[in-house]
Amino acid sequence: MAAFVALLRAVNVGGTGKLPMTELKTMCEELGFVAVRTYIASGNVVFTSRKSESAIKAALEKRLHTYAGAPVGVLVRSAAEMAEVLADNPFPKMAPNRTVAIFLDKVPPADTLTGIRGQKDEEVKLGRREIYVHYGNGMGTSKLAIPAAKSGTARNMNTIATLAKMAAEL
Repeated sequence: MAAFVALLRAVNVGGTGKLPMTELKTMCEELGFVAVRTYIASGNVVFTSRKSESAIKAALEKRLHTYAGAPVGVLVRSAAEMAEVLADNPFPKMAPNRTVAIFLDKVPPADTLTGIRGQKDEEVKLGRREIYVHYGNGMGTSKLAIPAAKSGTARNMNTIATLAKMAAEL
């Protein structure tokens, strides 16, 4: 069995997509995932499974669609990939709560950086299937728009570090 991290998109953020983490844990167990643990209320879950990443994503998205009555995006990474996301952070000396990785299903498009709008003091770098952003003055006041990130979901480096550790322990 391999360890995975699933990141749900737009769950329990800004009053949208309410999903108790106890419900998410139960759904994952019903799908056959083992050693299921959630982390904070924004749709982060770690578990082990014999299924492939794509099978995990499809099963979770189908189950969440049934629950929510609308599509809920899911991004999946293996434990090793989550550790790589943390290790590959191009802004390691910056505040981890102001640095995020935006998780995508595939490699960021070649025009990702040229499509950015509203950039001021934010720094943006591309990863394997992630877009890294350091928000100099924090996310709250940022006007940064990254069209390529529209279907992704962001987690700050503190959350990524915790999820990578949780997955490594499975």
